[in-house]
Amino acid sequence: MQKIIITSMLGLIIIIFTLTLFIKRKNLSKTPRKNLVRILICSVLLICIYNLPSAWFVSTGGKIGLILSYIICYIIIGYDVLFKALKGVKKLKLLDECFLMTVATVGAFILGAVFSGDYFEGVAVMLFYQIGEWFSNYAYAKSVKNVTSLINIRPDYANLEDDGKLIKVKPSAVEIGEIITVLAGEKIPIDGVIVSGESTLNVSALTGESLPKEVKKGDLVNSGSININGLLRIKTTKSFENSWASKILSLTISASRNKARQEKFITRFAKWYTPAVCICSAVLAVIPPIIRLCFGVSANWQNWLYRGLTFLVVSCPCALVISVPLAFFTALGGASKMGVLIKGANVIEGLSKIKTVAFDKTGTLTTGEFEVTALLPVNGFSKESLIYYSALAERNSNHPVAKSIVKEYGNINNAWQIQFTELIGMGVRANIEDKEILVGNERLLSRYNISYKKLVGGGVLVAINGIYAGQILVRDKIKTTSSQAINSLNKLGVKTIMLSGDNHQQAKQVSKELNITEYHARLLPKDKLDKLEELIINKPKNSTVAFVGDGINDAPVISRADVSFAMGLNGQDATMESADILVMDDNPQKIARAIKQGKKTIRVVYQNVIFSLIVKLACLVLGALNIGGMYLAIFADVGVMCLAALNSLRCFLIKR
Repeated sequence: MQKIIITSMLGLIIIIFTLTLFIKRKNLSKTPRKNLVRILICSVLLICIYNLPSAWFVSTGGKIGLILSYIICYIIIGYDVLFKALKGVKKLKLLDECFLMTVATVGAFILGAVFSGDYFEGVAVMLFYQIGEWFSNYAYAKSVKNVTSLINIRPDYANLEDDGKLIKVKPSAVEIGEIITVLAGEKIPIDGVIVSGESTLNVSALTGESLPKEVKKGDLVNSGSININGLLRIKTTKSFENSWASKILSLTISASRNKARQEKFITRFAKWYTPAVCICSAVLAVIPPIIRLCFGVSANWQNWLYRGLTFLVVSCPCALVISVPLAFFTALGGASKMGVLIKGANVIEGLSKIKTVAFDKTGTLTTGEFEVTALLPVNGFSKESLIYYSALAERNSNHPVAKSIVKEYGNINNAWQIQFTELIGMGVRANIEDKEILVGNERLLSRYNISYKKLVGGGVLVAINGIYAGQILVRDKIKTTSSQAINSLNKLGVKTIMLSGDNHQQAKQVSKELNITEYHARLLPKDKLDKLEELIINKPKNSTVAFVGDGINDAPVISRADVSFAMGLNGQDATMESADILVMDDNPQKIARAIKQGKKTIRVVYQNVIFSLIVKLACLVLGALNIGGMYLAIFADVGVMCLAALNSLRCFLIKR
């Protein structure tokens, strides 16, 4: 019966790994493919050797032939573990998993040779250990793929024009203000502004957004984007070292160095746990036989040495040492896949405890682009005349509000000769069709002694020929995803607060429309910092306060927050460097997703730790009592490691 079970198990391994080799061969690098082949070869040889009758070995060399066959299998599957163990011995590092596995398997092999004549167990333990290692390495490689893909966004060269020819140079050799040419299919090497050409960009590596982005003359483009079609000439606005791709690369590298508290605990735990179990294993193997001899009873060395080796295999802390860091790194990979760069595993722990999120308004919840929301004419003027004269007056202004008014009106007849004067901090004055037009704020109308009465707070005031014509209400456009983002946070039980430098009217309107819990308006950078400090002081126990911003004025607040998000697509350098998390496509919905990712990761970590310890302790006791033997040890070590690694892979899956 035992032979049938073992043969069936090895046959199943052969089928699974053969299918994996054929289905995944294109996605496997050289080392995983090589290890998979080794597992297949060893499994096939073990089936053959285990099922051949003993008489066959007697006729071909006797017991030596059988031993040599198992040794060949053992070397095929375990030579790398043996090499690492010997290397550890040379460096006096005797307590790693390779050393423990070598001692246990070689010991089992020797016990079989001396006492029972069964050599299968030692080879089988090494085989199942390698299977567990393969699965954990595959899981790690799958999770790291999305993080390391960010490294590939860094371009290798830039095209400079010289006498009508394109010359490839190192991106670091291009200075700010130079014109570079990007051909179809090439990566944009340096941040800049398009001076000529139109194209479609693939920005998925930067933002996680699968839809391509249309760009034209005057648009700002980031390095690392791929030019799908068309030729672009770009004037660089940053050096290569300060460009988007280089910054993301440096942030990615630094992220891998930041360990979470749980990871540090596992490292400290392994340092005392491994020596302790080695000592216990030695005591279990040696002391009971000596005691038995003292009482005049047979020592039964074989039984107690076997128990000690079983105890050693069970105690190997592979599941903890591998699964906990794997869970965090898988979470980083999953977040990266959705366009969120988390700067280290230590940030994930803070994410899981967020109870309050404070938002900047402009550029974070809003687009930073203005739109006309209402036309309020007075004194007999019509809406048509109000927007018509205002658009003509504003058409030469570069102010964002002026552009929104022109956009609202539409096409303007450029035949009109307009005398235009822009008054800084007040608005514009223009002469159109023998009419004097004033478009601006209260200070502008007061300067020209025009009496007015505002219908509502805020907005642009308009006067025509010295008569107050009405108001044009303009506001910062709310992002289409902001409402869903706030709703998602509310469902998670997270309190939402808006800290804005805008006036109370605008802040109140945005806050009400988005269903934000509370808002604070007309805040200078220092006021925002003071308000955040107040939130942190009064936060619930064992919770964190997050801040989300994008502008240079948000950098101090972002630095102070327990967990900070920066809108990365159009964010300022100082803000991006200070923040713990970059939202690559400026979508505030991803804040709730990141918080869910943090909570899920911590749950998985605790699941792995508790499950591993419970199974380990149970199997240690059973092993010491000689119940279950080496196969129970294999499950306690390799089986738990595989289950924990597969559980960690759940962190890669993001529900949208």
